[in-house]
Amino acid sequence: MIQTWAMTDIGLVRRDNQDAYGVNVDPSTQQAICVVCDGMGGAQGGALASRIAVDTFLQIVKETLAPEMEPEEIRDLSAAAAKAANAAIRDAVADNATYRGMGTTLVAAVSYEEGVVVTNVGDSRAYHITPGGIRRISKDHSLVETLVDRGDITAEEARTHPKRNYITRALGPEPVALCDGYIVPMALGDFILLCTDGLVSTVTDQEMHEEIYRSEDREQCLERLLEISKQNGAADNVTAVLLQKR
Repeated sequence: MIQTWAMTDIGLVRRDNQDAYGVNVDPSTQQAICVVCDGMGGAQGGALASRIAVDTFLQIVKETLAPEMEPEEIRDLSAAAAKAANAAIRDAVADNATYRGMGTTLVAAVSYEEGVVVTNVGDSRAYHITPGGIRRISKDHSLVETLVDRGDITAEEARTHPKRNYITRALGPEPVALCDGYIVPMALGDFILLCTDGLVSTVTDQEMHEEIYRSEDREQCLERLLEISKQNGAADNVTAVLLQKR
């Protein structure tokens, strides 16, 4: 069984919330589909792109997902859903030139009996959180991640780098969407956190771990993470979805 909690907030600086999220837990199979997106391309365009991506991803996965599917099959299904979301965003742009240049990141988790399958495009992140610590699952598709990989800057320097918002992959801008997929086994009690860079840039990994394990009320722990983000400026929209294997 997977239990879920979610929150989104405009933050302290932006005039619009271009983030979107979706959660679906099948009442009969208890399989969960969770997705978080961070739109770009202007206020209207970014919000539309993220909403299209969330709705399309959920719809495609829901149509095919079944308890007997192997995690590798779910990984392929999630990749196909991300590609369908990419096509839907591009169709919206073709129908209305006002939205030219819009796109979105995507990070998603789809559960199977032993864990989840994570899919990501862009720099929204997935973390695996256990009593022993927090581990980032996804790899950012961003300029600063490339610089960190090359050893040009440290991970800490990447948090405040002037080009930290420059992403190298997204849904929408390119005809073909390239995404990464990860199979993540989970023990009972483990958490998966999906979040946009608005949370990552203002709350440390250690703070995420501490807040999630400190409170029995998971809604409260997400609100506390939002509070920490706002204490640190919350210059971007802040969105998070938390899953726990029960």
